[in-house]
Amino acid sequence: MAAFSVRMVHVLVLWLAVCLSGTWAVDKGNFKTCDQSSFCKRQRALKPGESPYRVLLETMELTNTRLTLQLINDNNKVRLLLELYRLQGNITRVKINELKPLKPRYEVPDVLVREPPTEPLSVLSQDENGVVLSLGAESQRVIVSARPFRLDIMEGHNVLMSLNSRGLLAFEHLRMRKDTFSYKVTSTVASVWDNIKRVFSSQAEPEAEKKDEADPANQAETAKEEEEKVEEGMWEETFKSHSDSKPNGPSAVSLDFSLPGVEHVYGIPEHAEPLKLKTTESGDPYRLYNLDVFQYELYNPMALYGAVPVMLAHNTKRTTGIFWLNAAETWVDISSNTAGKTVFGKMLDYVQGSSETPQTDVRWISESGIIDVFLMLGPTPKDVFSQYASLTGTQSFPPLSSLGYHQCRWNYNDQEDVRSVDAGFDEHDIPYDFIWLDIEHTDGKRYFTWDPHKFATPKDMLQGLMDKKRKMVAIVDPHIKIDNNYKIHNEIRSRGFYVKNKDGGDYEGWCWPGSAGYPDFTRADMRAWWASMFAYDQYEGSMENLYTWNDMNEPSVFNGPEVTMHKDAVHGSWEHRDVHNLYGLYVQMATADGLIQRSGGVERPFVLTRAFFAGSQRYGAVWTGDNAAEWDHLKISIPMCLSLGLVGISFCGADVGGFFKSPSPELLVRWYQTGAYQPFFRAHAHLDTPRREPWLFGPENLALIRDVVRQRYTFLPYWYQLFYNAYRTGEPVMRPLWVEYPQDPATFAVDDEFLIGRDLLVHPVTDEGSRGVTAYLPGKDEFWYDIHTFHKHNGAQNLYIPVTMSSIPVFQRGGSIIPRKLRVRRSSSCMEHDPYTLFVALNPQRTAEGELYIDDGHTFNYEKKEFIHRRFSFANNVLSSVNIAPDAKFTTKSWVERIIVLGASKPSKITLRTAGE
Repeated sequence: MAAFSVRMVHVLVLWLAVCLSGTWAVDKGNFKTCDQSSFCKRQRALKPGESPYRVLLETMELTNTRLTLQLINDNNKVRLLLELYRLQGNITRVKINELKPLKPRYEVPDVLVREPPTEPLSVLSQDENGVVLSLGAESQRVIVSARPFRLDIMEGHNVLMSLNSRGLLAFEHLRMRKDTFSYKVTSTVASVWDNIKRVFSSQAEPEAEKKDEADPANQAETAKEEEEKVEEGMWEETFKSHSDSKPNGPSAVSLDFSLPGVEHVYGIPEHAEPLKLKTTESGDPYRLYNLDVFQYELYNPMALYGAVPVMLAHNTKRTTGIFWLNAAETWVDISSNTAGKTVFGKMLDYVQGSSETPQTDVRWISESGIIDVFLMLGPTPKDVFSQYASLTGTQSFPPLSSLGYHQCRWNYNDQEDVRSVDAGFDEHDIPYDFIWLDIEHTDGKRYFTWDPHKFATPKDMLQGLMDKKRKMVAIVDPHIKIDNNYKIHNEIRSRGFYVKNKDGGDYEGWCWPGSAGYPDFTRADMRAWWASMFAYDQYEGSMENLYTWNDMNEPSVFNGPEVTMHKDAVHGSWEHRDVHNLYGLYVQMATADGLIQRSGGVERPFVLTRAFFAGSQRYGAVWTGDNAAEWDHLKISIPMCLSLGLVGISFCGADVGGFFKSPSPELLVRWYQTGAYQPFFRAHAHLDTPRREPWLFGPENLALIRDVVRQRYTFLPYWYQLFYNAYRTGEPVMRPLWVEYPQDPATFAVDDEFLIGRDLLVHPVTDEGSRGVTAYLPGKDEFWYDIHTFHKHNGAQNLYIPVTMSSIPVFQRGGSIIPRKLRVRRSSSCMEHDPYTLFVALNPQRTAEGELYIDDGHTFNYEKKEFIHRRFSFANNVLSSVNIAPDAKFTTKSWVERIIVLGASKPSKITLRTAGE
């Protein structure tokens, strides 16, 4: 073992040398393509055509909550169970599993906030070709066709969505390996039994034989499988030097969906790709498999840190969504009959009377588990957000301070360095709320500890920040140093909480501490124990202003296959392949629970995670990972966060300035100007990069950065209100233009500008040396006001905007009222009691409305109705305020000190009336 350990240290040093060298590009050879992932290669080899699956209509059962039908694969006689549910809120759920699997197949727990409530299904008609079911509202119905199996969801005469219309349903049933001793014994016994039955059945009546064959249970027991081809990678698979034993054999599932009338699909993050998803026929599918990808490549469908298997489809008439609830490695293929056609080509089709309806086809392929898919039928974008939120929950309501500015690098050296940086922000009059510590603050990469020399008195450091109403975030990663003198390791090992390897021992891999164990966060008891470690008497040196960052939780395993955990590692009854994409969600869940519990359930947590899945929005914030100081990385941060917002994760940002490399002063300034208008606003940098605190780039650049950070703080009331709305409704905070202008095709592919809520439009400057940008201002008969100059512009136009280094084009929508705080102080908490200024932007009808939400900014007391929520309206030259939460109670020292009306002439007099006058 000693020799092994020495060798592994050399491997780790070599890995770090490669990672920290001047080669600043992803090594794609470390990560699989579809052809190198055997199940993806097998499934993708299937071509559209007639499906081998048909419906056994005689097996149909209909109850108040669901419809069940059996499907049979005519090639191998394996039966599947189809379950169909009509859910409240215009959602249809489709589940497909083996009727009698050899062993249970994994079904994803803990992602849905509850078992979704159902509504009754009713049969409208039935014959030998299929069955038609009513979905209730607006003539919606489901048509289940029997031969071959196909499912269509219709509204009136329009097909909204079709399943298996291309015949690509595939369900690899669990089976025994044919070259094993147990299989040979079982098959011999079965053969003898078949011979015995054949003797007796020769005397049976023909009708009885026919009845026996029709009996589904009996047929499932006695059906002979067709000889199935054993392909490479079915029972074991090797990638580079890593072997995957695959004890359960092939278990992939796949299903295709057709979306008539759709040319634009979005979502399935995380990918460094444009907002509108591209077709994948000429390359790899989009991959969903949480991975630590060093220096990721842009405009590539390869997997990144997080995976949310949700896709939205949109056209001028409708928005729909597909939620594929599967946590295994997943690939998503997209094809379109209009892909590659130019605008001229589409116009030519129109002139020539082409009758081809645009259509997008999507195919989901997962390595294991079952098919469990939720079809969210809209019809509006906000309906889809509400539908998805009803399934997986909404964005957690963050502490107000976490919406301020965060200063981070790998690493601030010691307590004196922290004190110096903190003082630098005061000296240069730049507000901030959080300063961050990366892995070097610990005692030898032992999380929940402090370096005894560099951070000897952490409470003194934290108290110094608290005195200025500031906070700190410290990193706590989920790989645990294997060290018998380390309390956390000893506790996890003694309780049996580590993930196991295929042979039953504790799984070990290499990460920052060297040899590390990986806690099994899929276990509720492990998560409860982890949460308890954040208690003030357990996490020495921690205080109430210390929050948490979960990094490396894909999980990252430096010496593992694709820099992650082996798929045949074991979590209780399940393989890691079944649960992989859930791991990061569970880490963040347990950490957030710990921060809540340490305060007795009073204080809201703040937890940043790198890995995520559907439902992660309930536990905190995410960021786009280890980006680079390049202009294209600045550009891609916009569609990456927009895509996350569309699937429920609103609290998103990118490392300002880029994590790797060193930004030019121009790039740094432009990144601050962009990041200040994204939900999570944090600067971060790699250990080997020069320091980049804002005052290190000369007085001119310092002034530009100071100005935009201060802009962020003036808008905190608006950001906070939007996060409250996201918490209540599931609507994204940062959103694409098409969400608010769903009938304007000009907005459908825009991803170089965005909306914050519905009332602020931001077009960051993301090109080097830019002297101007062209912003699309949507909305016919609308006004947009430049927030800096108050100049008014008409909507439905492309507006060219000359820019200088001080410019960030931001516009307020006419018809809106936005509350701001113009007295900027050193942190958000210092501004708590300051007054508001209302910016009233008039529309062509000279009206406007907006909201103001106020609570204490940090506790869960809003759940007890301790808040203020008012609506402002301007009409007929009168500004009024209405309490829209009359049952809520809260007292604030703040007041409205100023009202600025955009688009109005100077009044001759102003009259103020208070309630009761």
